[in-house]
Amino acid sequence: MLRVGVLDQSPPCAERVRTGVWQGKAVDLWRRVAEQQRLPYVLQGYATPQALLEASRSNQVDVGVGCLTISPERLGQFRFSLPFQEEGLAVLVAADRFGAGRNLLKAVLNPQLLQVLAGYLVAITLLSLVVWRDEHHNHPHGSRRERLRSYALIFQVLATGPGTNVIVNRTRGHLLVIVSWVVRIIGASLILSTITVDALKQPLSSRYRLSSIADLEGLRVGVRPGSVSAKLLQQPPLNGRVEVVELQSLQQAPGLLLQDQADVVLADEDQLQHLLDTLPTAQRRRLRLSLQGTSRQSQALALSPQLGPALAAQIDLAISEAKRDGQIPGSPVE
Repeated sequence: MLRVGVLDQSPPCAERVRTGVWQGKAVDLWRRVAEQQRLPYVLQGYATPQALLEASRSNQVDVGVGCLTISPERLGQFRFSLPFQEEGLAVLVAADRFGAGRNLLKAVLNPQLLQVLAGYLVAITLLSLVVWRDEHHNHPHGSRRERLRSYALIFQVLATGPGTNVIVNRTRGHLLVIVSWVVRIIGASLILSTITVDALKQPLSSRYRLSSIADLEGLRVGVRPGSVSAKLLQQPPLNGRVEVVELQSLQQAPGLLLQDQADVVLADEDQLQHLLDTLPTAQRRRLRLSLQGTSRQSQALALSPQLGPALAAQIDLAISEAKRDGQIPGSPVE
């Protein structure tokens, strides 16, 4: 009977759904391996990656199940199975609350939008002038102020729409009103589409400008103890230059960021994306990922040093076949 340790609270790789029941990608993979190789086993949960790795090294478990990164430091200390996926780190950060406003202002000042708006105003101006001259050329000329007022009324009506039935009497005037309606519809569509493309489709900018992992310097960085992310913060150029905020689980991350108890959270990209996907819409809109794919490394299961070579080869063979077939079942394991 194999003793199998499972990394808890690490969705979508592994998580306990109820007492004695786990699910996730890594758990699904192990279930396939065990069924294919007919390996009996019993499961036990571990709170952190480091605790699970140490349990495998000390032979407390035969197999450690989770998306365990094969970092250079770990490779010299622990035994791993054949890698089953490659994943990188990412940073979760609160979105800039004023980002949408800045995007909208940027869109309004966009030269393309200004050209569309200018073209629309020029077309309405010319149509208004033609309608005014056509409707008023036989009328006695009043004062300059009255002429401007009558022209402004026609311009307003043609630009906005309501009242077109009271500014013209001649057939040609009605035709010009229809032309102005077409211009108004086309112009409004172009303006709206330009704003949508340039503003509303832009993601919210983050609170911090992050172009590399070195930009985390001076920030409060949330990480899970014993994780590859925590190890990365202990190495140059970030060693001693960040304030580490320990997370017992990634589910704490949104609250810490939105309550300003941490500046960013550094973790496995797949786990952070899964976390975002499961958040309520209101929270998800206030968070975003940055630095996706940082420090990409292979991930595997952990194996006890005392696990027999033949059994380890069986596990690797089953993993290889699962990768080839692209079939990782998605049901809970008991």
